[in-house]
Amino acid sequence: MTEWDIKKLHILRTLRDRGTVTATAETLLMTPSAVSQQLTNLARQLGVPLLEAHGRRVRLTDAAHLVLRHAEAVFAQLERADAALDGYLRGEAGQVRVAAFSTAVPALLVPAVRQLRTACPGLDVRIREAEAGEAYELLTAGEAELALSLAAHAPTARDPQFSRVPLLADPLDVALPAGHPLADAPGLRLADLAAEPWIFGGSGPWSEITTAACEAAGFVPEQAHSASGWTAILAMVEAGLGIALVPRMAAADRRSGTGVVMRVLSADQPRRHVVAAVRRGAEEGPAVARVLAALRQAAVQRENVQQN
Repeated sequence: MTEWDIKKLHILRTLRDRGTVTATAETLLMTPSAVSQQLTNLARQLGVPLLEAHGRRVRLTDAAHLVLRHAEAVFAQLERADAALDGYLRGEAGQVRVAAFSTAVPALLVPAVRQLRTACPGLDVRIREAEAGEAYELLTAGEAELALSLAAHAPTARDPQFSRVPLLADPLDVALPAGHPLADAPGLRLADLAAEPWIFGGSGPWSEITTAACEAAGFVPEQAHSASGWTAILAMVEAGLGIALVPRMAAADRRSGTGVVMRVLSADQPRRHVVAAVRRGAEEGPAVARVLAALRQAAVQRENVQQN
């Protein structure tokens, strides 16, 4: 196979464009003898004459013009490669895999990805729904670059393996059936609901969050029904089977009927804290930093919506 030397081809192209060996040498900051030597070596590598005498100058042979016609495609591809690499170094290209718990996907991750698809179309964000334990297993195994979870179920800030980035303090509101006696009560507190039947998961994060919030308000909730999905929980609330604590970002886009009233708790508003985590040091990578910035922006927008 013929040996193609990109540097020497660049010299040949410059000679074609500049017209003389002297002008080529000045453009490329070389000596005329070095230009001539490089082109002689290129002709030997390709096995064809590239220059011919033309008076006191030289001009390109037909073979040289044929070589350059093909070389232009190579130069164009190299330019595209340079642009792609430059974008990668700026965090505008590459792939970032994100593992996220269910309610964070529509509330934070999807808005972040939409923004990135406009600002950085070359950046490929891959989403995988996963609860905290699985998300950190994916991070550890190198199968994800970033994880979204609740702070209560994330590694501590002292963990040497991961870096945590706070994103959002998500308020927990109480879901009541529309006809509940306290549905319109002013200044509703969590303690006012101590005698109510509650709906929450039998185990896992949401069970722990609900029981911890109620215990902080001075009572242990009576679990009347168990469910882990918000569709099932809100359907049971709407049917009057009990009440439930619901994170505001899970209920914000709910499209069910009017049989559920979401009440903001006044003095003892519980919250859950959402964090992003990466393998320690990875947050300095340009692509991961872009995704983190977009997630922070989505979190700010979500908080603004929640406050209005």
